[in-house]
Amino acid sequence: MLIEKIGDFGYIGSLISGIFFVSMFTVVPTSVILFDLAKHLNPLLVAIFAGVGAAIGDYLIFRFLKDKVFEEISPVFEKFGGSLLKKLFISPFFIWLVPFMGAFVIASPLPDELGITLLGLSKVKSWHFILITLLLNAVGIFIVITLSRSL
Repeated sequence: MLIEKIGDFGYIGSLISGIFFVSMFTVVPTSVILFDLAKHLNPLLVAIFAGVGAAIGDYLIFRFLKDKVFEEISPVFEKFGGSLLKKLFISPFFIWLVPFMGAFVIASPLPDELGITLLGLSKVKSWHFILITLLLNAVGIFIVITLSRSL
């Protein structure tokens, strides 16, 4: 019933669903809604609108993590990891690997919290983050929708 009601909103329903696609608590029901929307609407446009919504949801989580969580846990890292963690975080391997791992998680149907955290650790700028998550979420949602339609 809820799926049909959101379907009445068309592409705006895709955008709203995309906002909820990023959380581990709402990814499954939102996926069902997006599958249903893609049956009745253009799958590419559903993926683009849902990607915009997912980028909005990711950015809200990113801002929360960056403003609150990273500041709160930095003393814990200092106490338990200290110089070893600092060396790891500034190593060239870490600098290149972490953003790619974060991007992979965001592009996959996995919940985005881990990917957002990894991108946040890599000190990506906010506007880069928005562009990256918009592109990755739209592509990931399109792939999932296309695969679900073929089954």
